[in-house]
Amino acid sequence: MTKAPISIFWFRRDLRLDDNAGLYHALKGGSTVLCLFIFDKSILDGLEDKDDARVTFIYQTIEKLHTQLQKQGSNLLAIYDTAENAWKKVLKEYNVAAVYTNHDYEPYAKARDGQIHQLLKEKNIPFNTYKDQVIFEKDEVTKDDGLPYTVYTPYMRKWYTKLKPFYLKAYPVGKYLHNLYKTGLTAPPTLKEMGFVKSDLKFPDTGYEDVIADYHEKRDFPAIKGTSHIGLHLRFGTVSIRELACKAHHHKDKTWLNELIWREFFMMVLYHFPKTMDHAFRPEYDRIKWRNNEEEFEAWCKGQTGYPIVDAGMRELNETGFMHNRVRMMVASFLSKDLLIDWRWGEQYFARKLLDYEMSSNVGNWQWAAGCGTDAAPYFRIFSPDAQTKRFDPELKYIKKWVPEYADFSRYPKPIVDHAFARDRCLKAFKTAFNK
Repeated sequence: MTKAPISIFWFRRDLRLDDNAGLYHALKGGSTVLCLFIFDKSILDGLEDKDDARVTFIYQTIEKLHTQLQKQGSNLLAIYDTAENAWKKVLKEYNVAAVYTNHDYEPYAKARDGQIHQLLKEKNIPFNTYKDQVIFEKDEVTKDDGLPYTVYTPYMRKWYTKLKPFYLKAYPVGKYLHNLYKTGLTAPPTLKEMGFVKSDLKFPDTGYEDVIADYHEKRDFPAIKGTSHIGLHLRFGTVSIRELACKAHHHKDKTWLNELIWREFFMMVLYHFPKTMDHAFRPEYDRIKWRNNEEEFEAWCKGQTGYPIVDAGMRELNETGFMHNRVRMMVASFLSKDLLIDWRWGEQYFARKLLDYEMSSNVGNWQWAAGCGTDAAPYFRIFSPDAQTKRFDPELKYIKKWVPEYADFSRYPKPIVDHAFARDRCLKAFKTAFNK
C-alpha cells in the first residue's frame, strides 16, 4: 500500500479531462489524484455481441485518456472486473483519502454506487459525487409544488427560466492537472483479454456546430445529414454538455437546444420513475394483449417488412449503429402498433444495436411512440409509413440508399401486414385493454 494518501477519480460516463466536474473537484481536494476506470464485468458479460462497437469506442477512448494522463506524468488505472471487486483491489493497493466521481442516474448505476458508497463508508472514506452529464438533474427542475414534471413543454419552459450563465460555465480542469498522482502504471486490459474483438463500425466525430443554425429545417429528412450524430459522445461524456448547451443557447433558433432538453427531461423521468425502464408509465398499457409474433419481429429486425421506410431504418441501424431520429419514430410506431409487438422488444433491440444508446432517452422515446409513456403520442396516433415517406423522403433517396431492391417486386418482400387493417386491429386492442 502507498504510504502517502491519494484521492481517486472514478471515470464512468465522463470520459474526458476537460470540463469534468468531478475531476475538477478531485484535483482541488488537497491530495494527489489517481484516475480509475472499471471495465465492469457486470455490464460487459451481459452483452450479446462480442464485436459490440460501444466496447471498442470505450476502449479506444480509455487508450486516449491513458496517453493524455501519461503526458502529465500520471496514468490511468484500468481494471476489468465487477465494480465491487475492482474497488476492493484499489483499497488494498492504495491509501485512499477520498473518492470523487460524477452522478449517474440509471437504475443499475444507482444500485452500484450505493454498494460502493457503503464499501467506502466502512473504511471512513468520503464518496464525493457531482453533476456533470446534464445541465439540470433530479429535483432541480420541478413543478411549483415540488413534484416532477411528466409533460415536456412545461418542463422545458421551467428549464429556460432556471438557466443562468454559471450553469454553462466550463470547469477549468487544465489549471490543476499538476495535482495528478505521478505514476507509471501498466496499459489497460486489451479487448481480447475481456473477451471482445474490435468493431469495424465507424464512429461519428464530435462536430456539431455546422448543424445547429438550420437544424429546425433539416432535422426531419433522413437522406441528408441534418442532425449532429453527437449522441454517442454525450452518452459516454467525450463531449461536455455545458459546451454543447452554451453553443446552442447562443443561436437564435433553439430547436437543437430543445432536443438536449428532451434528453434531460427523459433522464429526470427515469430518475423519479425507475419502474419505467421495463413498465409502461401509464399502467393501463401493461394490460395490452401484444401479439408478439416472433417471425414478424425477426422481419422487422432484419429490415424485411415490405415497408421501405421501415426497412431502410432498420438496415441503417444494423449496418452503422445509427438511425435517423425521425425514422426511429416510424419504426417504433410500426413495431408497437402495426405489428402489435411489445415496445420492450424493440427497446431491447435498440439497446443492443445503437451506438448512442442511452436508457432514459431510448425508453422514453419508445414509450412515446407506443403511447404508454409520459407526454406520449396518443394511442390512436399511428404513423402511416407511406405518408411519412412522401413527407420526409419524397425523392426516395434514403430508401434507395438502404433498400436498393425495393423497386424490384421479385426481390423485395411483400408487406407483412396491411397498414389499414393493422391500424384497426391496434385501436381495438388498445381500447380493450383500457376498458378492462
